[in-house]
Amino acid sequence: MELNNNQVILELLNIAIDSGKEIMKIYDKGFTVDTKEDSSPITEADINSNELIVTRLKILEPNIPILSEESLVSWGIRKKWKKYWLIDPLDGTKEFINRNGEFTINISLIENNKPVFGIIYSPVKSVLYYAYKNYGSFKVYTNRNLSSLNNLEKINVVKKSYSITRIIGSRSHSNTEFNEWVKSKFTNFELIKIGSSLKFCHLAEGTADIYPRFGPTSEWDIAAGHIILQEAGGKLRSIDNDEILYNTKENILNPYFIAYGNISQID
Repeated sequence: MELNNNQVILELLNIAIDSGKEIMKIYDKGFTVDTKEDSSPITEADINSNELIVTRLKILEPNIPILSEESLVSWGIRKKWKKYWLIDPLDGTKEFINRNGEFTINISLIENNKPVFGIIYSPVKSVLYYAYKNYGSFKVYTNRNLSSLNNLEKINVVKKSYSITRIIGSRSHSNTEFNEWVKSKFTNFELIKIGSSLKFCHLAEGTADIYPRFGPTSEWDIAAGHIILQEAGGKLRSIDNDEILYNTKENILNPYFIAYGNISQID
């Protein structure tokens, strides 16, 4: 499987779009909410999306293993992986349950502990973002399968004539530490609350500036957003300014981090 092959990229983008169609069927008809062992919510949409993505990825390339929020793999097996798919079949389940439309499908490819390809698709907003290492980040509005890559818009983090710092915060997971950090660093700012990995997309296309996260996230929550932001000219670092790596430990939780759009550093 060569990612510089347009047909392969199209198939990956259409996997995300088709997953979105399955999610929207359940979103439109109504659903029940169950609870996983870690007390987080899960719905039929999470399960159906996961099954579609995993099945299609295995058909596309059966030799690349898959780690998903809904298809966990033990550390003893995955610690040997050099290349694997990392997916969140429905990122923002709380936003899905609250019916605010701010949920996404996240698909990323990890090589040597770093994301090299990523897709974020929002089925309610009908917008898809994707990035491929050294090729840039792109955006397209669609709720239909793509037949070519001709109409995709290349995006970057360049600030669009905005006088104050636009800070992204989680819609469902804000906390005191986040609020205190923001107030200690900025005086003239606008706080934008958004659910799911759409926060990274706003940074990548220059409609927000910085996203500090002082709360738990898992690797599948951020990997696609990481490469999309990076290829758009931004960066993602831990709160201690360390590089964010993937599949380096048994625990799949990320450190607290700061995602930067047009802001390269802060005091």
